[in-house]
Amino acid sequence: MSKVTRIALVGASGLIGQSLIRLAVGRTDIRLVAIARREIPLPPGARMEVLVAPPENWDDAIAASGADVLACALGTTWKKAGKNETEFRAVDQHLVLACAKAAKEAGMRQIIAISSVGADAMAKNFYLKVKGETEQGLGRLRVQRLDVLRPGLLRGPREELRPAELVGRALSPVADLFLNGKYTKYRSITAETVAKAIIGLTKEKAAGRFVFEHEAILRAARKAD
Repeated sequence: MSKVTRIALVGASGLIGQSLIRLAVGRTDIRLVAIARREIPLPPGARMEVLVAPPENWDDAIAASGADVLACALGTTWKKAGKNETEFRAVDQHLVLACAKAAKEAGMRQIIAISSVGADAMAKNFYLKVKGETEQGLGRLRVQRLDVLRPGLLRGPREELRPAELVGRALSPVADLFLNGKYTKYRSITAETVAKAIIGLTKEKAAGRFVFEHEAILRAARKAD
């Protein structure tokens, strides 16, 4: 019988985090340990641990998880950050890097982080610039294996209804038909598919830093099955 992979999950209350929790129900190859600032909703049949702590103590919680892999699906929105650049960076950059550093110090072999298509530290767009800078910071940690996923527009049920995203999700099936070649990476994707890719990537053993855009995320998702 193969060893069960323990996954420490941060960002468990978000779209991808909740999808990963649902996918883990009934699986015997992975075991989730969520680290969160408050209790999170769990689906029927979920068998997992939830370590509740303020973010400033997440390093201790990550160490206590005994996990092999950190899955980082952290992310806020411009609205939730009060349209404040410092508050936005506090979650999408500083907290992400703090969790990754804690995972390395805890001896985890792999970090899987959710970024964004178009992430670029030199981008003029603030959101993409922060994502790019965060990717650079993750790379400098030099963990055994780093997987960075860059999905396009995420589809799935959200607690917060964002008008621009609702329009984008409604139009994405048509828009995706025109996104081919070098533009394929901008296609929309379901949060469930990204969560499947996380599971699939935990099966990879090669060391190094790897970046996954749309087609590569789909291939990784297939390995989950």
